[in-house]
Amino acid sequence: MFRTALRNLLAHKARQAMTALAVCLGVAFASGTLVFADSTAAAQCAAASRNFADIAVSVTAKDAPSGPPADARNGVLDDMLVRKLAAVPGVAAVRPSAEGSAALNASDGTPLRVRAGANPAGSYVPGKDGKDSRYPLAKGHAPRNSGEVAVDSGTASAGRLRIGDPVRLATDGPVMTKRLVGIVTTDDTRVTAGGTLALFDRATAQKLFASPGHYTGIDLTAAPGTAPAELALRVTEMLPADRAEATTGTAQAEQQAILVSTLTRGYEKLPMVFAGVALFIGSFLIVNTFTMLVARRTREIALLRAIGASRRQVARSVLLEAALVGLVASAAGFLLGLGIAAVLPEVLSTGGNPLPQGPLVIGPRSVVAALGVGVGVTVLAAWLPARRAAKVAPVEALRTAEQPPSSPRSRLRGMLGVVLLALGAGRLISLSGARDASEENLRSAMLGCAVLVVSLIVLAPLLAGPVIRLVGRLTGRFGAAGRLARENALRDPRRTAATAATLLVSTALVTGLAVIGHSSGQALDRQAAAGLGADYVIGTRSTTTGIDPGAVRRVADTSGVRTATAVTDSSVFVGGGVREISGVDPAAVHDVMNLDFVSGSAEDLGPGRIAVSRTVAQENGVSTGDRLDAAIGRSKEPTSYTVVGVYQDNPVAHDVLGARADVQRDSFLRGSVQRVLVRTDDGVTSQGIEDQLRTAVGDSPLLTVRDRERLVDEAAGTMGDLLTVMYGMLAIGAVIGALGIVNTLAMSVAERTREIGALRAIGMDRADVRRMIRIEAVGVAAFGTLLGLAGGLFGAWAVGSLASGAIEQYSLVLPWDTLLLMCLSSLVIGAVAAVVPARRAAGLSPLEAAKEA
Repeated sequence: MFRTALRNLLAHKARQAMTALAVCLGVAFASGTLVFADSTAAAQCAAASRNFADIAVSVTAKDAPSGPPADARNGVLDDMLVRKLAAVPGVAAVRPSAEGSAALNASDGTPLRVRAGANPAGSYVPGKDGKDSRYPLAKGHAPRNSGEVAVDSGTASAGRLRIGDPVRLATDGPVMTKRLVGIVTTDDTRVTAGGTLALFDRATAQKLFASPGHYTGIDLTAAPGTAPAELALRVTEMLPADRAEATTGTAQAEQQAILVSTLTRGYEKLPMVFAGVALFIGSFLIVNTFTMLVARRTREIALLRAIGASRRQVARSVLLEAALVGLVASAAGFLLGLGIAAVLPEVLSTGGNPLPQGPLVIGPRSVVAALGVGVGVTVLAAWLPARRAAKVAPVEALRTAEQPPSSPRSRLRGMLGVVLLALGAGRLISLSGARDASEENLRSAMLGCAVLVVSLIVLAPLLAGPVIRLVGRLTGRFGAAGRLARENALRDPRRTAATAATLLVSTALVTGLAVIGHSSGQALDRQAAAGLGADYVIGTRSTTTGIDPGAVRRVADTSGVRTATAVTDSSVFVGGGVREISGVDPAAVHDVMNLDFVSGSAEDLGPGRIAVSRTVAQENGVSTGDRLDAAIGRSKEPTSYTVVGVYQDNPVAHDVLGARADVQRDSFLRGSVQRVLVRTDDGVTSQGIEDQLRTAVGDSPLLTVRDRERLVDEAAGTMGDLLTVMYGMLAIGAVIGALGIVNTLAMSVAERTREIGALRAIGMDRADVRRMIRIEAVGVAAFGTLLGLAGGLFGAWAVGSLASGAIEQYSLVLPWDTLLLMCLSSLVIGAVAAVVPARRAAGLSPLEAAKEA
């Protein structure tokens, strides 16, 4: 039977190539993603190890068991400790440093790569040779005084900074301007993963991040023959146990690699989604291909049964053939995956976040996954055709044509499809009024959508007749070729349905995502615009400091500004949960926020008085005039507040509104301001006033100046990943759908050789034959697209109700342009996929058809 499976595979290698290609795509994405993840992790570890190669032990300040974090300004890491550590046996060199973070502006004044944890800054520490081995100079010289700064080559390139240029930067205070005197290289993975680096002379770094004579860390280099762990023990013995600690350089490298992995986490998710979609959709192509092969080889299988082959041997032969196809496809897919893994770092680094570079790491996980996924999916998809082949009786060898499915089987299929449709649709309908986007409801909705799609696939052979006849009313206008194309598609509804299944699944996925994504984006646009009455919002990127009060005054004094209101944001513990509170000026809040009060008014805000959103009011069962216990910011005990108003949920006002003085008193950053809402005079040009506002806040890279349009874009920006997934799925579905149509039509043409020859003999020309095959392909594509649209729209409607619970102004909005593009793309796919089979059919002559007889 092995020889039989191998012979069948070689005899139908052209048709199996389509199946192998579908599996190859899925395996390529899966294996490529795994190789990419392993390679990136290895590159991150290697880069971190290089960065800490000369560090045996690092000494840092230690937080007290209870109390505030360690403060380097008055800590134990001082010059005296540096001298003591230098005298420890086994210490070859001591490198004290003062480090923190600094955000920089590019040469055009725009903030440069500001991200949490990715903007290190510190002191340039020259050794005896006057160079810092950790930061080798590429151009210029090291910073020598408080007016100079050095940056890494990546920062200089991204910011278009050259030696001698002024550089505006900020740590936690006002904006500073320093002259760029040096460009260095670094292996610091925080920087190479898309961050920035700023280096100062020792005195300036101490002033910015510690205090004169104090440091944030002391790195020790071990003498030859001294193990880092042994040196760490010696150092620990002389440190104050409750004020400082010693860590080996290896441990620090591991921690930094984990940090960078966190910053770049999720890069491998998108390719893995594409892999899952390709394998899922490709499985239908595999089922269809083997089903057609089994049907075509019915007489051959029956002869095998007649000469003694058992049912198990026949099924094993089909599964073995599938395993061979999967093995070949997996090997090809793995090789293609290596190319994907090599390209992914460049593709994912285009957004200004370059990934660490390194050689490809091919681990056993990637190889096993490639072979397991490819062979497993292929064999699993071929299981049903194998069972069907095993049921072929020896008497089938006497029949000359494939028998249509029996009525009981069709009725059973119809009953199963109706039951699945009822279960899937019922589950979705039950969720349609939930308005609760909980994880449980989302899982339930996804399960309902999956059951709905499966029910459509099961019912597709029964729906093929009515839908193809409906489509045939249009194709019938093409004369005899159109009518014959319709009848050919109706001849075997199961084959038509199986061919259309790939487009059905991909269309349903893309339709659902497109509708939900478009509706969510529109809702976020409306919500962001509706809640904001101001024209500009000035915010801070820093979590350790707020906006300088002097900047608030300068903004208010800017020409063209009508109102500038400072807002203090903080967390508030209320009703057992954590919410956000905004501290505002009651007299000016209506000028900068569009608040829709259900009851009460913002004018009543004051000491001990708050207003709450409708959601918070419902969760805590309060209304205007009631008392509500809440703890703002760092308050350890809740305070009883009077609720003076309830407003509709508003993203600008957050969950709770309070008097700014109350919020500033108890916030984690006492007396700070996180936002300034600016209302401008009528007729003021947007670009002119925006430049003035940036100047008023000192062009600080820690502050953002955004107009209403940009805020709306950012609110809807989360839809970008969804659109990427959507179009990726559409492309994958299109490729595999085209392969399925090509495969089906090629087999169909081979089976209808005599029929096509007869048509040619009675006068049908080659152009009509080609037209017939193309119309048939377009009809099948239209059938799959229509069913997918129906399933996708229904699923999007049901899931949309859950989204409305998370997005207040959510409503179903159809993206007509996207849906129309998808429908046209499906029809084009059908037409293009029919080119080769149509050409082959048109090339048949009546004499060749007679030979086939």
